[in-house]
Amino acid sequence: MNYVLALLLPPLSILLTGRIFTAIIVFLIWIPAVIFSGGLTHPMFIVLAWILIYQTHEDRRLR
Repeated sequence: MNYVLALLLPPLSILLTGRIFTAIIVFLIWIPAVIFSGGLTHPMFIVLAWILIYQTHEDRRLR
């Protein structure tokens, strides 16, 4: 579910993984990047969100 959310709203998806500071920084960069580039930078944030979600699942699996 979180991977699908990462496609639409990467900062919210990162926030749901528990990385509050990273989510705030990504949100502050994501809004202007999407506005000024016309959405060309959006895939970069999707990949970042997917990596962070995967790392969170790996951390939980190792516990």
